[in-house]
Amino acid sequence: MVAKNISPEALNTIAEFQKIEITSAKIYAYFAKHQKDEHNRKILEQIAADEAQHAQIWKQYTNKDVRPCNLKVAFFKILKIILGYTFVIKLLETGEYDGVANMEKLKKEVPEIATIIKDEERHERELVDLLDEERLNYVGAMVLGLNDALVELTGTIAGLTFVLANTTLIAMAGTITGIAATLSMAASNYLAERADGNRHALKASVYTGFTYMLTVVFLVLPYLLFPEHMFVGALIAMIAIVIALIAIFNFYIAVVKSESFWRKFTEMSAISLSVALISFVIGLLAKLCFGIDVG
Repeated sequence: MVAKNISPEALNTIAEFQKIEITSAKIYAYFAKHQKDEHNRKILEQIAADEAQHAQIWKQYTNKDVRPCNLKVAFFKILKIILGYTFVIKLLETGEYDGVANMEKLKKEVPEIATIIKDEERHERELVDLLDEERLNYVGAMVLGLNDALVELTGTIAGLTFVLANTTLIAMAGTITGIAATLSMAASNYLAERADGNRHALKASVYTGFTYMLTVVFLVLPYLLFPEHMFVGALIAMIAIVIALIAIFNFYIAVVKSESFWRKFTEMSAISLSVALISFVIGLLAKLCFGIDVG
């Protein structure tokens, strides 16, 4: 394959593809080098080799050596530490060609490449599905911890906001409730997993408890940062954090599990915010009915 009769615009697009592929190859090679599991390491090495082969295909058109984007490599190394290699790889595969201009024009000028890349992408998707990352076996436990924390703590804190009308008191009450609920949730999940015969019941309960406690920290944080009299502002900030947590977590699940983001995001948001609204109204009515005044 040679680059004759190809427009300069198409060659620029091909060069961009080449840079994407060589960058991805470097990322996968790094993951493979630092992967202890032999099964996963071999798959990652194969994907890295495939990406390097893609780059060679594009090079036959550009006749140029292209350097990888080291900034992108560094970013995905950090992302891998935080969210795991499965998330990063699926994110790379999903967005590998997104946003590249003139794709249709490129296919018209270089029709044979569309078939080659389609076959290679299918091969890589099959390889990615063979990856086995431990944390993904506990997604259910993390969902349990996040869901319960969002529903219970959002409702509790929203209900206390107008009853106590003091950010320090609300933060204290939310923290105590959150710690107790974390221990209760982790213990309950452990007993449930043991009853189901799960040999990794303890680890599942740790994932549940950790996710629950981390959610508690984020929900209480606004009440620790805002002045005592700005309890309404703290409540608004907490609701914003709730929506952000739901969005981030569901985006993670959508990527690693190849599921719909918007359906799960809408469902979880509706439940959490509805509980918060109901609890807020109950708290306001309780203050009016019982004449509570902590000021």
